[in-house]
Amino acid sequence: MSNEDATPRPEQGAGNEGDPRPEQDPGREQGTGPEQESGQEREPGPEHEEGPGHRLRRELPQEVPATAPGTARAPKGTDGSGAELTGRQRLVKELWPPRVTRAQLIVALLLFGLGFGLAVQVASNSDGSSALRGARQEDLVRILDELDNRTQRLQDEKQGLQDQRAELENSSDRAEEARKQTAEKEKQLGILAGTVAAQGPGITVTIEDRKGTVQADMLLDAIQELRAAGAEAIEVNGVRVVASTYLSDSGKSVSVDGNKITQPYRFKVIGKPQDLEPALNIPGGVVQTLEKEQATVTVERSTKIVVNALRAAKQPDYARSSSP
Repeated sequence: MSNEDATPRPEQGAGNEGDPRPEQDPGREQGTGPEQESGQEREPGPEHEEGPGHRLRRELPQEVPATAPGTARAPKGTDGSGAELTGRQRLVKELWPPRVTRAQLIVALLLFGLGFGLAVQVASNSDGSSALRGARQEDLVRILDELDNRTQRLQDEKQGLQDQRAELENSSDRAEEARKQTAEKEKQLGILAGTVAAQGPGITVTIEDRKGTVQADMLLDAIQELRAAGAEAIEVNGVRVVASTYLSDSGKSVSVDGNKITQPYRFKVIGKPQDLEPALNIPGGVVQTLEKEQATVTVERSTKIVVNALRAAKQPDYARSSSP
């Protein structure tokens, strides 16, 4: 060995600041280490040949990026205090606060508009049937029966016209058959025009107005309701009611086509009694309106009603027949 290798290295003390190597164990200084027990000094290795900077860099731990004060992140699955989060708490932490994108906001607005439109549509449809919601079951049954009767009446009229056409097509003497049907039609039109007396099944309506509260428009509503129910001939206190009939108030009484009538007001109506009577008794109809005015209404069915009040045929001033 050379003299440089045999020269003993000086011991490191606490005050030796020039050597950056870490302090040796006390046992090594006292000669109790394994190298001194063997009586030999450790051979200098490659690390002794490196400079102090390389040896210091190798002995220091790997550098970790520093974080700003107060921004230390808690481990995943824990809250700020380090306590473990439950599954529900983790779910709430992920969902709130919500992260809404622009596309999600547009879709939400479209769905809101669609729901609002449907709500408005349902509300508008329900308003049409609100008038019948408060009606009793008996009233609803009566209204349905009236609609069925009107449908049946139209079907009968259709069948009658079809029979007339069949008779015209199959008759050997079509001209004679046509004259018969023309005469029958003239009678029917005379009944509607009030120039011919009529009789048949129907009802009699009597309205007693002792307090004088019944007005002309209430009687006109009754006439319109009876016509809608299929009345074919109407007479009020001896005055024939036709298409041109008008009613007006005259003090505490009513005038029909200029003829003053007084109470009790008696209507003679020819038509199907099963249709006429329910038409007056519907909820909010003629009978209930007159009863609110403290008038008494009586409706009687009959198999034979005679309407013999007549109206003079009036020649139209402007209308002319278009038939040759």
